[in-house]
Amino acid sequence: MAGFCVCCSALKPRYKRLVDNIFPANPQDGLVKSNMEKLTFYALSSRPEKLDRIGQYLERKLSTDISRHRNQYVFISMEILDQLLVSCHAHSLNLFVESFLKMVQKLLECGDPKMQIRATQSFVKFANVEEDAPSYHRRYDFFVSKFSSLCHNNHQDVQTCRKLRQAGLKGLQGVVRKTISDDLQVNIWEAVHMDKIVPSLLFNMQESNHGSDGDHGEADTPQEDDDPAHLAEVVFRDLICRASYGNIKSVLSPVLTHLDNHNLWVPNDFAIRLFKIIMFSVQSQYGYLVVQMLLSHVDKNAKSDPRIKTCIVTVLYEAVLISAGNSTGPSVLEVFNNLLRHLRISIDRKSSDEHQRNEEIKFEEVVVNTIGEFANNLPDYQKIEIMMFVLGKFPQFTNEEEIGKMDKQLSFNLLRTLLKVATKYKTVSLSQAFPPEFLHPLLRISLIDDPGMRIIVQEILHTLLDRHGNSFKLKHISLPEDISSLHLTIKTNDRHDLLFMKKSGMQLYWHILENLQLESNKVDNFEAIYCTMCLLGIEVGQDEVIIELVRLALDIQQMTLSSSLPKTHICAIHSLVVAFLNMLGQVTQVNALSLHALRVAENRENEAPYLLPDFAFNRKNRPNSWSELQESDLYPKDTEIKESCLFHQDRLAECLRSAGLDVTRLSTPFSARPNLGYGVGSGEGGTSVSDVGSINIDFENTDGSPRISKKTDEITVESLKKMLAEDSSAGKAEEERHRREIVHMFRSAPFEEIVARSEAISNHFHSKLNEILEIVSQDRIATEPQTQEIVYPKLFVY
Repeated sequence: MAGFCVCCSALKPRYKRLVDNIFPANPQDGLVKSNMEKLTFYALSSRPEKLDRIGQYLERKLSTDISRHRNQYVFISMEILDQLLVSCHAHSLNLFVESFLKMVQKLLECGDPKMQIRATQSFVKFANVEEDAPSYHRRYDFFVSKFSSLCHNNHQDVQTCRKLRQAGLKGLQGVVRKTISDDLQVNIWEAVHMDKIVPSLLFNMQESNHGSDGDHGEADTPQEDDDPAHLAEVVFRDLICRASYGNIKSVLSPVLTHLDNHNLWVPNDFAIRLFKIIMFSVQSQYGYLVVQMLLSHVDKNAKSDPRIKTCIVTVLYEAVLISAGNSTGPSVLEVFNNLLRHLRISIDRKSSDEHQRNEEIKFEEVVVNTIGEFANNLPDYQKIEIMMFVLGKFPQFTNEEEIGKMDKQLSFNLLRTLLKVATKYKTVSLSQAFPPEFLHPLLRISLIDDPGMRIIVQEILHTLLDRHGNSFKLKHISLPEDISSLHLTIKTNDRHDLLFMKKSGMQLYWHILENLQLESNKVDNFEAIYCTMCLLGIEVGQDEVIIELVRLALDIQQMTLSSSLPKTHICAIHSLVVAFLNMLGQVTQVNALSLHALRVAENRENEAPYLLPDFAFNRKNRPNSWSELQESDLYPKDTEIKESCLFHQDRLAECLRSAGLDVTRLSTPFSARPNLGYGVGSGEGGTSVSDVGSINIDFENTDGSPRISKKTDEITVESLKKMLAEDSSAGKAEEERHRREIVHMFRSAPFEEIVARSEAISNHFHSKLNEILEIVSQDRIATEPQTQEIVYPKLFVY
């Protein structure tokens, strides 16, 4: 019988004999290394075409050993396959690989964990082998499904479960590495594969606190590579790094679906950590695709729980913090438009439920911060464009009655957004920071009848005007004798800034003046306006600007003397003027101006201390504070302000002239009604547009008119004859003087000032016209119900 076996063995092909000789009589001894070397040499040099037959023969032996539960021989067969796979790089390796993969598949299908782990180890070795020839027909669907199922293994034994999950994760990593570099093989980025791979990785990542601030001591470091969570994170990073432009969405879609299905947005600790991994791993030029995916997911959840929206936008915020400057991609305005649209939706969806309203407020806060971070990644010129874009989103209204509650909330949030973007902008030139398309709408918004919104507008101006960090040092109005205690940074002014002030300074001055006349102002409003005025003096403190600011201060004082504002407002404005002139004189080194301001402040200390900041900017003041102070006998009973407590043009002119400044324009106040001299009959003896505002119309009181006029002199034929007979020399002299003033103004005043005065006249004329029309309308309504006989004057009787 023994002789028969020897005879049969001799009849076998040589490759089978070489394979059989590798297996030892005792499987515990392992394979025979010398015979393994002979088989390898035979496959490489003597008969390379026999490699596929060797694989088929090993496959049959492996199947027999598995069916007979000869596990040791199974392991020897796999070791033989591994060594042949690593050593052989012949063109016929493809056929051998087919046999190899069939054996790996058979082991994975076994229920024995040791077999599955051993099969995974062989597959990983195969994944690291670079093949010489591409494969056209190889498929890995089974391996993706099997390795994904191993990642979710829940074996009762903890160590076994851990090892099986590790095997599944390493197997998925091997599949990705093997398929991603060969375009002829299966497309691993297809949804059918990614929907299995990505959730398997995320499941293991969320099972552990790896990567968080958990308690991982030094003793845990050596086992870190064996932690499924750590391994899953490594595989996930590798997957993200390998993703190209067209494949990013294939990975992110299952990520977002997984977070939705498992309610991992609230709380969003895991989501934030996950997207930090994504942003750190993705190629920098594709970072904006991650941002777009998150924005689209916010759209998808626009009507869901506000907490979910808040958490998603928070994740977006964290992603933007990491992203590079080009992460926002080419469609920058679309990103901002999307976020601003969600801001409007949130405002519209606020309900009476306090909890939901608070959640919506949190969402709006996160949106504003996220927009700011987006803007931080943009170049400066785009930040200005974004601010103009935000301004364009303001509700269109013409009066306070048309501003609804929702529009007020939207305007407030848009202003906060604008301020957030402005803080990210580094001003170099004022003309670049304040283009007319941005400055003029912003100044119009500064006149909204809401003190909180006006403060935000002033803060936006502070942020863009202040280039040396002085604004926070000027938040409170004071009268320092030496401003060195404030540690202000004052540098040489740029010539371009002076050109900007010549072009747009008049608009700033007029709006400052208008802001100070609003009765809804509070202490914060006055302090914000004071800061704006001081920053103008610090940042553009050149000769012409100094004169303009002193003119503005005089005009503010004159406006206060003739206004009907509350007493507390009047005190605050006078205090603001003295503090500003003192500050302006010191920052521009016009010492005579600051000394004069301190002298006026000293006079007020003795005669009218209520015109100093200590009283005027006391936040405890109320409209009745003035009367209470008068009743306490601490202040004079005479409410008229003494001349020694006011600033006078001639004295200020002397202070400025002593510093070598041209004070010619100081005599022209901003608030004076300008005579532009063009209009109907603008020639000699004609009526100019400016004259229209000074015409007083009185209606004769007749029996048919309910309105009582103040007519004092009766117009008769005799009086008309007398007027025609009078000498017109005085009138002609007045007209000539008026003409010279107009010519002088057009020759010396800047064009912007002329335009501003023209706008003021137009606004005044239209307001008067509206007032007249309103009176006529009221009179008509009042007379409609009455039926009475109309009595005509004698002049109309035939």
